Amino acid sequence: MAAVSSHEPLRSVVLGTFIVMCGLGTFWMYYTPTANRSYPCPGVQRNGNQTKQDPEQTPKIHDKTEDGVKQEETIVLVWMWPFGSAFDLGSCASFDNIKGCHLTADKGLYNKAHVVVFHHRDIARNLGNMPKEPRPWFQKWVWYNMESPTYTSRIPGLDNLFNITASYRLSSDICTPYGSLVELTSKNKNFELPKKDKLVCWVVSHWDVNHKRVPIFNELNKHVKIDAFGRHFGKYIEDRAKIVSSCKFYLSFENSIHQDYITEKLYETMRAGAVPVVLGPPRKNYEASIPKDSFIHVDDFPSLKELADWLIFLDKNETEYLKYFSWHEHYKVRSTEFGKEHACRSCGYLQQNNRLQIFQNLNTWFWG
Repeated sequence: MAAVSSHEPLRSVVLGTFIVMCGLGTFWMYYTPTANRSYPCPGVQRNGNQTKQDPEQTPKIHDKTEDGVKQEETIVLVWMWPFGSAFDLGSCASFDNIKGCHLTADKGLYNKAHVVVFHHRDIARNLGNMPKEPRPWFQKWVWYNMESPTYTSRIPGLDNLFNITASYRLSSDICTPYGSLVELTSKNKNFELPKKDKLVCWVVSHWDVNHKRVPIFNELNKHVKIDAFGRHFGKYIEDRAKIVSSCKFYLSFENSIHQDYITEKLYETMRAGAVPVVLGPPRKNYEASIPKDSFIHVDDFPSLKELADWLIFLDKNETEYLKYFSWHEHYKVRSTEFGKEHACRSCGYLQQNNRLQIFQNLNTWFWG
């Protein structure tokens, strides 16, 4: 009997070690720190594995219908309206047929919400307007933002606070670009180029001499006539799309140059029926979202004089000019629905990726 009892401490140590190792193994099996959590980006070709939605992965918290929420619905709580502007909290079916979502702004549902979405620009610098109650174990927090790093203030304390990121960045957990090209079910033979009475146009609301686009505009304007509109030029307009459609080329110049930062300036120009002349991230970044022959990049030319010469050439060669519109045969432009799309895609993301994950280095990832 004494020999048996002498092994009891050893057995306890072995058993304890086994339990700890099993716990660690389970944790690392489901824990995904910060990157490569792939989710389809509308209109963007991405590498990596992308999973299809599995309804069986939808988190189920309620045993019955209560608080107006159905049993199997994923509750998405919009913690603050972006820039104070409310958006429709209806169906998410228009976003890649995402179903089973209950969008709400009722903070009384906080303890039942599977997802809580936070708009960066509305988060108080001291985090004073964030939830005070403990986070339920099943709940995921989503950080979303559509501004560039230049116009987004750093907020201390964001690292290790959120589980999911949603932004225009292709490396976001939930990629939400400013727009995308949607494939048509049948070939579009009805596209008609709008009538043109201007060669190159630009509508600018934010004039800043420190922006890279200002000296480029000034130099380009020396070599080709540019019809410019906006406060700085003393030309106010009511219908921007009408102006853009009347131009052969439109300067889709971003106010700051950052990775993946391609805004509505590009997509609205394409929808209006003008050829975008872009200034932003490298050409390769644009080609991830739109056909390479649908736009002209400032960097395509050794000098702005040569860019101007190319625009003048296209003005006189209709066949070459019309090649920039060949994409209309197969695609149409779709704009992102700011706010609601982030909420809906957060719901879809959780239905596909209901696992433990923490975004550890948000500040480093976004601001660098």
